[in-house]
Amino acid sequence: MTRVIIVRHGQSTYNTVRRIQGHLDESELTQKGRNDALTVGRAISSISFDAIYCSPLKRAKQTAEIIHHQLNANLENIPPLQITDKLKEIHLPLWEGMLSSEVKEKFPEEHKIWQENPDKLRMLILDGETTVEYFPVLELYKQATEFWQEILPQHQNQTILVVAHSCINRCLIQAANNIYPGYMQYLHQSNCCINILNFTENSNGNLNPEKVEIESFNQTQHMGELLPSLRPNHQGIRLLLVRHGETDWNQQNKYQGQTDIPLNENGKLQSQKVAEFFKDVSIDKTFSSSLLRAKETAEIILQHHPSVNLELNDGFKEIIHGLWEGKAETEIEQEFPGALQQWYETPEQVKMPNGESLQQVWQRTIEVYESILDTGFTNNLNTILIVAHGVTNQILLCHILGLSSEYFWNFRQSNCCLNVIDYPKGKNGSPVVQAINIKVKG
Repeated sequence: MTRVIIVRHGQSTYNTVRRIQGHLDESELTQKGRNDALTVGRAISSISFDAIYCSPLKRAKQTAEIIHHQLNANLENIPPLQITDKLKEIHLPLWEGMLSSEVKEKFPEEHKIWQENPDKLRMLILDGETTVEYFPVLELYKQATEFWQEILPQHQNQTILVVAHSCINRCLIQAANNIYPGYMQYLHQSNCCINILNFTENSNGNLNPEKVEIESFNQTQHMGELLPSLRPNHQGIRLLLVRHGETDWNQQNKYQGQTDIPLNENGKLQSQKVAEFFKDVSIDKTFSSSLLRAKETAEIILQHHPSVNLELNDGFKEIIHGLWEGKAETEIEQEFPGALQQWYETPEQVKMPNGESLQQVWQRTIEVYESILDTGFTNNLNTILIVAHGVTNQILLCHILGLSSEYFWNFRQSNCCLNVIDYPKGKNGSPVVQAINIKVKG
């Protein structure tokens, strides 16, 4: 497995006034940006990196240098920074240097496309004496793809660090996970956030760029941020999507499905940590799977929110694993040779013996999710908590990011992890994934 940790640069002078940066190299880190870069360095200071890559633009390079210095203070044999143009930020030649408000005022149609269909954003630029069409997002997606093609073969079974920018980071994650370029605005990158991708090997032992797992996305806890901040002019719903806490069967690596196993002591402790995490977060309504482990998790989280109603829903139940339930992987492999490999490699083709297919769970999960959104918008709710299971959460993340069921395993869901999905522009606006698989620290 090759592990890639991706960091966005710290706050820059242009960020503070919401000025478009792109390829411009005039802004530099603010004092907060420098402090946050130092915090990132401390947060990852125990990780031994085999290579460190960064953008040549000043704001990213300064961030990488601060992190590199911090790593050097804690570990030996830290690799040098490798500067590559493949990590440059998106090029927006007609907008760079302008305030976001100016772009919206002077280029209203293009700005709307940028927000709603960024892959279709087109700029006419001069190439010598010829005017040519330029598609910034499609070019950036191509750049991200080329970065992976160039870098991954060099770092099989290694750990690498990438320090870059908001849009290129999003395109790196999209390109790795086959998320269409038009979904770029569905993903958010906070300054100095941390993302972790795991690339796995194929059956021949070679790195398989088609198989990647998002271990976590847009982590900001290390900077003291409880949750990623809401976007400016947020007018919609924030969804807090949590997986249930640990059970004894989780600990023993047994398949649970709809066998109604309660939380173990560690699961209760995990849920308690989430409860403390959400203590001062306003929650309007909570929905949970009706299975005991999810219900218990939700009840513990809501101990600081006694007035919040908990609604149980069978549609959020875990997939029925059928004859696999109560069995560890070694037992399943013994009884059903090759079935587990098929489940991990082509989950969309599997129907477990006496169980459900992924498509069946997909249908009921999305139906419940859409009804919850309707309820939220109809009643003007601000924050909704959903407590469910690994499979249902992974399905929701695929659905939101436009991925089919074959990419089901691209999202890790640890016990009691947190995912944050915003709908900042109301019911008819696009969702924004703010965080994936964030593990709450005690």
